[in-house]
Amino acid sequence: MTRRDFITLLGGAAAAWPLAARAQQTERVRRIGVFMPGTTDDSEYQAGTGAFLQALGELGWIIGRNVRIDYRWGAGDVDRYRATAANLVSLAPDVVLAEGTATVSALQKATRSVPIIFVDVVDPVGGSLVASLARPGGNTTGFLSSEFGFSGKWLELLKDIAPRVRRVAVIRDSVIASQIGMFGGIQSVAPSLGVELLPIDIRDAGEMERTVVEFADAPDGGLIVTPSAQSRRFRDLIFTLAARHRLPTISSDRSGVVSGGLISYGAKRIDQYRHAAVYIDRILKGEKPADLPVQAPTKYELVINLKTAKALGIDVPASVLARADEVIE
Repeated sequence: MTRRDFITLLGGAAAAWPLAARAQQTERVRRIGVFMPGTTDDSEYQAGTGAFLQALGELGWIIGRNVRIDYRWGAGDVDRYRATAANLVSLAPDVVLAEGTATVSALQKATRSVPIIFVDVVDPVGGSLVASLARPGGNTTGFLSSEFGFSGKWLELLKDIAPRVRRVAVIRDSVIASQIGMFGGIQSVAPSLGVELLPIDIRDAGEMERTVVEFADAPDGGLIVTPSAQSRRFRDLIFTLAARHRLPTISSDRSGVVSGGLISYGAKRIDQYRHAAVYIDRILKGEKPADLPVQAPTKYELVINLKTAKALGIDVPASVLARADEVIE
């Protein structure tokens, strides 16, 4: 190589390096808002947001390099959701991830332009979050946790594992319209199973405890814990009461079983968070929420706590055990 060629090559490399460095340094940082209805120390929300961040990283979105995450936590205080949502929207995020009907509704009141991707929502059409599942319209789309008809399966499973149950209290948050729909789904199968239902609305810890204690005074009782921010907020109390009064329980996610519940059956929340990352990636690359269909779960998981079953004197049928995705011993 001649001296002239070497100098030309060196000069070209020196010119190219600053351009590459500047391109990396000036890469646009996108902003993602995350609105969770619970608290930062809840293991279920930690697992969900952790899976979301991992999936984003696999898609090339790295915190500190090309994306920033702003978190807001509702702590189960529905009365403050609108203020929290407005605060998050004021940060001008490119897109927001939210869990649950109440958080999404609050966000929609704050903005009709910022894209919103939801997880763990039961009836987004009935709740007026989207126009339809196939064509959401507007600025919102996401992932269903279940449909109303699915809620009847909770009662069927509870009867399968605890056939002596004749009375079932359904713990719900009636402020959310979808919770009334879920109760209707449970009601639709109750007569054929010979079960009497009692709805227990979550308003405050004291009232809920008094109602559960009163319900437990009569024999052959059980509990269904429907999914909501409030049921997660009072999760430890609910399952402590269930254990104290020997009430077999079923809930929608494994956190209830980990807390001492008997059985859970529902969509894998972790999968919803991973799928949400894919939708957010597509939106950050130019697609619109209105064009992304709301997706239903493709897999449900059944979790059984054998320790709780033993404490309740329940011999779990082999047919139910065979269907379990996880057994906690």
